[in-house]
Amino acid sequence: MEFEKTIAAIATARGQGGVAIVRISGTGALAVLKKSFSHRGKYESHRMYHGYVLNESGEKIDEALGVYMAAPRSYTGEDVCEIQCHGGDVSARRVLEQVLRAGAVPAGPGEFTRRAFLNGRMDLSQAEAVMQLVSAGSEAAARASLRQLTGGVSGRVRALMDQLHSIRALIEAGDDFPEEMEETETAGQVRSQVQALADQLRKLCDPRAARIITGGSRVVLCGRPNAGKSSLLNALLGAEAAIVTDVPGTTRDVLTGHLELGGVDCEISDTAGLRDTADPVEQIGVRRAEEALTQADVVLAVVDASREFTPEDARLLQAAPRRTLCLLNKTDLTQKVDADFISGEYNIPVLQVSAVTGAGLDQVKQALLQRINPGEAPIVAQRHLEAMARALQAAEDALSALDAGFPADVCGVDLARCGDALSEITGENARESVIDRVFRDFCVGK
Repeated sequence: MEFEKTIAAIATARGQGGVAIVRISGTGALAVLKKSFSHRGKYESHRMYHGYVLNESGEKIDEALGVYMAAPRSYTGEDVCEIQCHGGDVSARRVLEQVLRAGAVPAGPGEFTRRAFLNGRMDLSQAEAVMQLVSAGSEAAARASLRQLTGGVSGRVRALMDQLHSIRALIEAGDDFPEEMEETETAGQVRSQVQALADQLRKLCDPRAARIITGGSRVVLCGRPNAGKSSLLNALLGAEAAIVTDVPGTTRDVLTGHLELGGVDCEISDTAGLRDTADPVEQIGVRRAEEALTQADVVLAVVDASREFTPEDARLLQAAPRRTLCLLNKTDLTQKVDADFISGEYNIPVLQVSAVTGAGLDQVKQALLQRINPGEAPIVAQRHLEAMARALQAAEDALSALDAGFPADVCGVDLARCGDALSEITGENARESVIDRVFRDFCVGK
């Protein structure tokens, strides 16, 4: 990257809005601002000035606010200037064109944040969190990104690295002072500490929790035809997402809607009724329903409480995975199925609901939240999970070497691999290709 160039870009989203921001960064940022902005006095750092954006002829392009942020107290660690003009694509574009005529060059995707990383303003995990926060699709994803941006991941990695340094120091002490440190005792201490390290790495490697936080959870409604799955989907979403009729087999495909529970995006799917059928189209729907069940975080098995319990209901509950809740639906009608019978016979939690009256829906949502709640998982980025997995494998290889009776210093190679994987998360030893991959998907202006 050519740091001597002063870069500029629109830092706000396209479209109509109250304010648009044109950001400038580099050694020439203040000079570019002075050529483009009507304020002619001295610029104090981090103070905002009112004025007009002017072209080379002195014509007013827009009324705006200008601010100068001197290095290193800026986002990129360089001199940064911003012009806050009226929102809208035309105004922002005209201001940017003037800034470029004044000596700046267009910034590439993620170039501001990349400069912040290379200037030591943030580590690589924090840089990634910037784009994750911008693109967060749920409250939980935004919270996780903010934790990462404020050093949550970095702190975890530093603590793990400190443990690694302690283990390697213990190994070196055993090598340097063999007459004072008995080899078997040292190996036992090393093994105990490596085991503790591996346990922490294993706890941090939770792909399911990370997926739920960043991508949401998957909940699937299943049951025999006319059990009320589509009505329950509509009731849970508070919208008419599925067609509801008394005709069996109305739902032929997987229909989905989204609900936020506890800050987590919850994708709820209504599936075709599970039954044997000669209808080829319905058969496809049944197959897709079965596929959806295998991918679900929670299965809601719906049983019609107003009709006699059938062999189809029994087969559904017998085959239900551990992540299943049974919803005894249509409790507003005369009951013909007993909740205690189902919970006792099939060892499945049962909730009584009515899609018509709404009774029991709050309890269903609460039960769903308890099952999909990923907690405050500290590691959510896929790249970090992959690096953590490599670090865990290296720690387990070190344990295997110690259990095989090798001297403690032999596992030093494995511990070095563990440290390399961890430091790649923060970018301390990340290859240029890894850094390029991190910033490849950034938007221009960030």
